[in-house]
Amino acid sequence: MKLSISSFLILLVLWMTCCSSTDNTVDPNFGMEEEEMQETTEGVAEVTDVSVSGGANQYTFSVTISSPDLGCNQYTDWWEVIDLDGNLLYRRILAHSHVNEQPFTRAGGPVAISEDTEVYIRAHMNTTSYGSKVFKGSVSNGFSSEDLDVEFAKSLEETDPLPTGCAF
Repeated sequence: MKLSISSFLILLVLWMTCCSSTDNTVDPNFGMEEEEMQETTEGVAEVTDVSVSGGANQYTFSVTISSPDLGCNQYTDWWEVIDLDGNLLYRRILAHSHVNEQPFTRAGGPVAISEDTEVYIRAHMNTTSYGSKVFKGSVSNGFSSEDLDVEFAKSLEETDPLPTGCAF
């Protein structure tokens, strides 16, 4: 009887040693198709809401963004207000990633426009550039979601102000 209990214990110890792991991390992409993983890790920032307060030539914009932030290696680094001709009117630099805060809202201003000036509000990621989901409108008529060609005024990526780093 001792031999069979001993054999059982030895087999149990061997099984536990071979089949256990000290790596308790969870792969966030487990069970995802390759296309889904690519969307998650190589996606773009999308503006999902805009609200405005203040007065003429000194408006404050509160912009909500959904983005696949992973940390400083992939994050939304700014949102901006541009006119319909592609001129930069205001840029809000984001100092850090928002991995655990999605979607997130950040305010910025003052934005020097009149209440009836139509503008685009769009977001930018440090790895994938501008997203196509933007908001368009004016303070007097409101803002709504719209698709904008990601190449529109893309040269603004090289226009100051630009981020100087990422905190986390």
